[in-house]
Parts: sequence; structure tokens; C-alpha cells
Amino acid sequence: MVSKRLSRLYLPIVLLLSVLITGCSALPGYHTVPEQPTLLSRVDTAAERLVRNTHGRLAATDTIIATTFVDVDQLGRSSTLGRTLTEALTSKMVENGLNVIEVKLRDSLYIEEYTGELILSRNVQRLGNNYNASAVLLGTYAVARGEVFVNARVVRLADQLVLGATSFRVPMDADVQMLLSSPY
Repeated sequence: MVSKRLSRLYLPIVLLLSVLITGCSALPGYHTVPEQPTLLSRVDTAAERLVRNTHGRLAATDTIIATTFVDVDQLGRSSTLGRTLTEALTSKMVENGLNVIEVKLRDSLYIEEYTGELILSRNVQRLGNNYNASAVLLGTYAVARGEVFVNARVVRLADQLVLGATSFRVPMDADVQMLLSSPY
């Protein structure tokens, strides 16, 4: 008899606790899906890898010229994405202590209209001499069905030796499609 009374007393408590515990799992914040990395967060990670890769290969006084990333299939073409990749990587490299020259502010460098700094199609050594630079940041991107593949390199101008490199992928979301829709 006593055990029946205890069962009646504990059964509602057990049921109430199980409902409460189960209910918590449906509340927002308890089982959140991790956010997907953004374009800028992927670039930040790539820039940090690039800085690590060049560590010890660049002197503290060495300067780097940043150039516009170009379409790997048409090295004479870029896009808003290419320029955005360059700008974001440059910012992160400067934050990490590297010396980067902003060539867009210099009058003596020829910049093709609507294209940006397309170093892959120029005399690299002449550019380095003109700007007293020892290395160049350059890169390419390749558009695939669902993503964009990006390759970035820091190349020593004196002998074209790759001092550091990194590759990463960017999902083809609406923002990336818009950045690619303005080819230059």
C-alpha cells in the first residue's frame, strides 16, 4: 500500500521532469547549428596561414606589393571578388606586422582601367625596382559550380621564389555571386 502511494507521488514528478528536460532541448541556443564561415573569416584564416608560411623568409624591413587577384583562366581579368580578396588579405597581413605597399596611390604605376594591379602580366622585376619592394602578394581564383577556389602567394621579386602560399575555398553564396558578376 505504501509503495503504491509512493508510486503515485513519484510518477507525476518523474513525468514532469522528463517533459521539462525534453522541452529544454527544443529551446533556441541549446542545439544551435554552427555558423558557416564568411568570406572574410576564410580570408582571415588564409592570411594568417600565409603570414606563418613566410615567417623567417622575409626580413622585418622587406616590403610587399599587393596586386589584384585574377581569374585563373583569364589572367587579364579580375572582378570585384578579386579586388576584395586582395584588400582583405592585405589588411590582415598588415595587422600581422608585414609591410605592404599600396600601389594604387602611386602615379608612376600603370593600372589598366577597370582591372586593378595585374602583376601576372607585367615585368615583375621592374615593378619591384620602381617601388623598392622585395616581394609581391599575388593570387588567382577559379570559379566552380558551388564554390570558388582561391590561391594566394607571396613571391620574392629578385628570383621569383615563392616565399609562402595558401589555398582556400569560398562557397558560392549570393554575396560571392554578386562580387563575381562585375568582371573587369
